[in-house]
Amino acid sequence: MSDLADAFAAAAMLIWSLDQDLVGIVLLSLRVTLTAMAIAAVIGLPLGGALAVFRFPGRSAILITINALMGLPPVVVGLIVYLMLSRAGPLGALGLLFTPAAMILAQAVLITPIIAALSCQTISGLWEEYREQLQSFAARRGDALATLLWEGRIALLTALLAGFGRASAEVGAVMIVGGNIDHVTRVMTTTIALETSKGNLSLALGLGIILISLAMGVAGGTYALKLAAERQRSA
Repeated sequence: MSDLADAFAAAAMLIWSLDQDLVGIVLLSLRVTLTAMAIAAVIGLPLGGALAVFRFPGRSAILITINALMGLPPVVVGLIVYLMLSRAGPLGALGLLFTPAAMILAQAVLITPIIAALSCQTISGLWEEYREQLQSFAARRGDALATLLWEGRIALLTALLAGFGRASAEVGAVMIVGGNIDHVTRVMTTTIALETSKGNLSLALGLGIILISLAMGVAGGTYALKLAAERQRSA
């Protein structure tokens, strides 16, 4: 019991003193996750909105695929990205394997279906609510989509936060494509796994506390945004 208390005390000291290794790992984690979220947002938000507003052949198949990809195992995503970036893969010449760029790509592939599916649900509800009004203004579907994306911006932020939470907690995919190289591709989740196996509980606990704090912040932000969206729609 005393060993556990000592580990928590050492973890708190690492956080309080802003240990350089800990800060570097946290900053790399945030850079990778936020970049992946930005890429996924650029792809997922318009894709989800388009699937909600437009009707075209193959739409149902795309919706089924996106919803299926939401449950895709992260290690499978990591394997696919690894094969693409390996020397024998189609993108091997770029030399991205075992770099932060590879980790960003893996996380973006992992969370884009999540953001697209949640965006489609949000925009579908708004489209049903505002369709007649938009059609009365003779708005084209593209203009209507842009309007709905703006009107649903608060609710869509919850989709982004869901993607952020999913990416920040990822370990399997980033371990495969990043290699968990010290000071290069070592992020919070992979460091926790490694340091726990080595018995270095202080660093693992320190990063775990930060990761839990981020998860709680994301959950709190998501809840606050949902309340704001409900108030906005009822006003």
